[in-house]
Order: sequence, then structure tokens, then C-alpha cells
Amino acid sequence: MTDSPAPIGNVIAASARLGLGYAERMLSGVDADQFARLAKIGDTVIDSNHPCFILGHLSLYAPRVVTELGGDASAIAPSERFVKCFNKDAKCIDDVDGSLYPSMDEVANAFRDGHQVAIETLLKTDDSVFHAENPNEAMRAKFPTVGAMHAFYLGGHLMLHIGQFSAWRRMVGLGAA
Repeated sequence: MTDSPAPIGNVIAASARLGLGYAERMLSGVDADQFARLAKIGDTVIDSNHPCFILGHLSLYAPRVVTELGGDASAIAPSERFVKCFNKDAKCIDDVDGSLYPSMDEVANAFRDGHQVAIETLLKTDDSVFHAENPNEAMRAKFPTVGAMHAFYLGGHLMLHIGQFSAWRRMVGLGAA
């Protein structure tokens, strides 16, 4: 053990890596034709987020983290279609014919690539950046600093939605991953 604490970016990156790894396990066994489908048990459609919506939604946050830490998010910036389909106010829709959402590969890659860039950015960000006031006024009361906000985005928020993915897997009969 050292006398000085680990840099803040390393602490947040540890949670982000765990969430990214968990998401990769959740994708195991999911077919492209079911990726944007709501779970159905018998004749009952379960109104719960499907994997496409979950990973698409989460893919919007990594570029925000990178930008607010002073990094270049241009390579992972979401398209207008992603923002429209997956923003915080969008509703998850059962994509019966596969025409509403981007493909499984596009969504999974946006999620994966974005979070990898966010992790790399965290690891090279000076601790002073994390102590700055949260620029998101709507969230500032809950998360007063940049570090608090991004610890949530890449920790609690990420795992909350990956937990939805885990529940979806069970509902469609894929079981735990």
C-alpha cells in the first residue's frame, strides 16, 4: 500500500471496466434478430428495455465524459439517429421488423468503443479536473463535481442499465451470463 491515494480517474475507470466487461458477458448468446425486441412470456409482452436500447442509451454518455474531461470525443460522437433513438426521454420500442434501431453491431460497437475511450481518458486526467464544478446544472445538486457526475455515469448508471439487460436475458430464456 502506498502513502498516497490512487488518482480519481483510476478509481472511476475500475468501475467502468467492470461494467464494460459485464456488458460483454450479457451480449453472449444474444442474436441480432432479438437484440431490439422486448421480452415476451407467453402472449404477454414485458415492457422493459431491450439490449439495443440499453447499450444505445449508454453509448451516449461516454462521449460526454470524454468531452467534459477535456478529451477529443469526435471519433465516438453519437449520430443524430443515436441521440433520437436513445436519449433519456426516448421510449424503448419493440422493433418487430428490425427497422427502428441501428444494427446490433453498430450499437454494440458504439457502446464498446465509447467506453474504452472514456476509460483511456479517465486514466490520463489530472485529479484537479474531477474536482471542478459539474457543468450539468440539472444534475449539480446530486453530483456537485465533475468526478461525482462521471463516477455515476460510468458506475451506477452503467450498472443500473446492465442489470436491466441481465433481467431481459432471463425473461427471454438466455439465463445468467
